[in-house]
Amino acid sequence: MFIGWDWATETHDVTVMDATGKRIDRWELAHTEEGFTKTLARLRKHGAPADLPVAIETSRGLAVDRLLAAGHPVVPVHPNAFNAMRARWGASKAKTDAGDSMKLADYLRTDGHLLPRLEPTEQATLDLQALTRQRADHIEAKVAAVNQLASLLDEHWPGGKAVFADLDSDIAMAFLERYPTPTKAAKLTAGRLEAWCKRRGYSGKKPGSVLIERLRSAPKAASRLSDAVAEQLVRVQIQLVQGIRATIRTLDKAITEATGTHPYAPLFATMPRIGKVSLGQVIGEIGPILERAQSCEQLIAEAGVVPVTRASGKSRTVAFRFATNRRARVALTTFVDNSRHGSAWAAKIYNDARARKKRHPHAIRILARAWLRVMWACWRDGTCYDPAIHQANDKINAPADEPLAA
Repeated sequence: MFIGWDWATETHDVTVMDATGKRIDRWELAHTEEGFTKTLARLRKHGAPADLPVAIETSRGLAVDRLLAAGHPVVPVHPNAFNAMRARWGASKAKTDAGDSMKLADYLRTDGHLLPRLEPTEQATLDLQALTRQRADHIEAKVAAVNQLASLLDEHWPGGKAVFADLDSDIAMAFLERYPTPTKAAKLTAGRLEAWCKRRGYSGKKPGSVLIERLRSAPKAASRLSDAVAEQLVRVQIQLVQGIRATIRTLDKAITEATGTHPYAPLFATMPRIGKVSLGQVIGEIGPILERAQSCEQLIAEAGVVPVTRASGKSRTVAFRFATNRRARVALTTFVDNSRHGSAWAAKIYNDARARKKRHPHAIRILARAWLRVMWACWRDGTCYDPAIHQANDKINAPADEPLAA
């Protein structure tokens, strides 16, 4: 039997098909506990869950979690790949929920042997992945909030933005809380500002005379808003930035604790300049790929740092890989970029790539492929990364920039 599951936020549609392509059962379920319970019970009437693979156009979410928990093999189908197959069921490429669940079941029946099945990620890895992904989301939110604050200051208080180099810093936040408008800072002098900075542990090493000059040389605002309204706008935006910064610190602490107890951490913790948060990101994103990868080449391809080769006849092109786990690629390349500042081996690979006229992102991906070979060796053998062994291993120093097959 083959199951096609067309999912949505409010209702789902399920089709059961046999090996001949005949539809055995089909129903619609509500996105409720009762709907899931009845559906899983109804599926069990058609066989053991382990013998009932389910094709669905997502790799995460409540439906996927419930199916995996029930013991069903889950086959995630990329929406683009599924849409490209629609013509086989009709030139019109019609789309309905019932039709899509039937098409998914049929696609699984005919092409299921070519589609990878979703393997449940280790619990500790899944937890760490959730923490690091939420942190990444909060970093994006913080950048947006700081940019909004900068725009607000440009309009109403340019001098407040100019005093300190980094608007997203403790000292800059404290300054804006104390002096949210030009009127509040009207009586500031170099001495008062320097004394205020000293009380707050300012480490920028700029004297008060320099800081006050930055404030005074900034253009004056031409805002027509009253001081009271401008002050309220700035204070509210500062509260938003401070709140997000607090959540990031909380997540950093949780990631550090989770990484410290993760079984994969000792394998990679000694890699150059990886850091606790970066280590957590690498484990959370690269760990699930390591758990299911059958070869180093598969690991490198799924991490998104190998190009896609298209060859036909005399035509051959090597293009950037867009279809990949972008979070895994970002986590990996962030570590890789840092590693070249703490490892002569990594720096040489990067510098050699740059000498061959590779742009910085390309050179980083070349170095990332080399590091993934190291990670694969550590994972395969269950040994912790040792720089001395690494330098002595000639196999690891094989060319890292040769395009691999997609």
